[in-house]
Amino acid sequence: MTVKEILESYPVKESEELIVRVFKGNIRFDDYTQQKSLLELRKRIINHQVLQNQAEILPDIIAFDNALRNALRDLYDRAHNIWKNICGNKSYGDEISLTAKCFLGSYPKLHPIQGDDRWELWCAINDYGWNPLYEEGIGLPALSFPSDINDSFDGYIGMECPPPNWNEGLDRELTKDLHLTSAFHNIFEHMNFAITDFIYVREFETEINVEFTKTGDFG
Repeated sequence: MTVKEILESYPVKESEELIVRVFKGNIRFDDYTQQKSLLELRKRIINHQVLQNQAEILPDIIAFDNALRNALRDLYDRAHNIWKNICGNKSYGDEISLTAKCFLGSYPKLHPIQGDDRWELWCAINDYGWNPLYEEGIGLPALSFPSDINDSFDGYIGMECPPPNWNEGLDRELTKDLHLTSAFHNIFEHMNFAITDFIYVREFETEINVEFTKTGDFG
């Protein structure tokens, strides 16, 4: 079966329709634990079938990881530039902290399945309650200053630990030379995204938050 055929198969479609109905409130689940289990089930169904023929999706795995690496590089550089401009300036406050996060962008235009109804499914998959680890972004954890200020970019994306390919769960022989980022591993292994949810993504959203704390007598 092709990826498109797998994603159009009965068990996948049924699980996705149920997810959307629960997300829209048409079916009531008591808590996020039950809702999260729907994404976990869908992920297992899709990954079990798609990963039996990884050669078909290998070009998209590579293209996604390259695009992800570029997005993280841009985020890393902007975070450092912002920190350089504000650090040490006491007029901002006594304590300064910065948090930089990277998220998947809009529903991927390259995904084999398209349609207006896909947006609601995408919103459910990206919901922090349904996909709790995603709240910190795909870096997991988020880049945080001043604690991470001395980390190199290679350290940030997991390239300083041997062997730096982060291909657990994938075909080891097929992916042995890829040098995937740790962020790829985070999405694939630890979050409730099926592999076909993210490997077609080429656009990302980044978020940098700066907090200032000032203490003193204002009386």
